[in-house]
Amino acid sequence: MNALLALSRGIDWLNERVGRLTLWLILASAVISAINAVVRKAFDYSSNAFLEIQWYLFAAVFLLGAGYTFLHNEHVRIDVLSSKLSARGRNWIDIIGIVFFLFPFVYVTVRLSLPVVINAIQSGEVSSNAGGLIRWPVYILLPTGFALLGLQGVSELIKRIAFLRGLIDDPLTKKNEKTAEEELAEFVLAQKQKEARQ
Repeated sequence: MNALLALSRGIDWLNERVGRLTLWLILASAVISAINAVVRKAFDYSSNAFLEIQWYLFAAVFLLGAGYTFLHNEHVRIDVLSSKLSARGRNWIDIIGIVFFLFPFVYVTVRLSLPVVINAIQSGEVSSNAGGLIRWPVYILLPTGFALLGLQGVSELIKRIAFLRGLIDDPLTKKNEKTAEEELAEFVLAQKQKEARQ
């Protein structure tokens, strides 16, 4: 089990790095959008390439960030049901979800998208819009993003099994991480205290 936990830590490291990289893609998309708007208004010039690179970057953030989101347990859950269960029950639900839903979905998506990527690379497919970009870089994001998500699924499965065997703490418990609501509440409280002192 120690070797599997080491593999899990390696996968976590990979998705952490990829996720942090995708954060910069959000900034790049915003900068490109702002430059495009200024150039369009100031110089009455625009290019479809500017628009397409923005949705390429959005696709990269969404797809490459999926494993990072899973790593940090920030994906959508139905907490109304799972919050009533014990830690063991929640981990069993995750195991079932990972094995019977996540893995098959990742497999099918990667399997079906790879021929499309290969065809786009071989044909040199380009956007039909004037000034559009080549398509294979955005197509390759689909199997890459889902492969990263599948790898994170492997890591999370290892952690759930290790928890059920009593080898690690509950992986569903956030450690020293505050929710957005907690951060907002602290900020509002600090502002009120600051105003009270003035």
